[in-house]
Amino acid sequence: MDNGFFKNIEKKTGVNMKDIFDLANSLQNANFKDEKTVRNVIKRVSQIANKPVSKDMEDQIVKSIVNDGKQLDFNTIAQMMNKK
Repeated sequence: MDNGFFKNIEKKTGVNMKDIFDLANSLQNANFKDEKTVRNVIKRVSQIANKPVSKDMEDQIVKSIVNDGKQLDFNTIAQMMNKK
């Protein structure tokens, strides 16, 4: 991939692409039926995005993924975090 492309994304979002790739690599074999794993992923995404997640919101996301079987991806988490 074009390094300039990633630099533009970093400028626009303020998110370090290395952090994103590290997170993506750590998710490859993660067990998303495990509540502790899901909570750790939520906290890590929150840190990378510099967007705090309340305990209530974290609980909702965990329930949705662990109990309801929703896919864990950035879009799902972003949608949940942006709900009002």
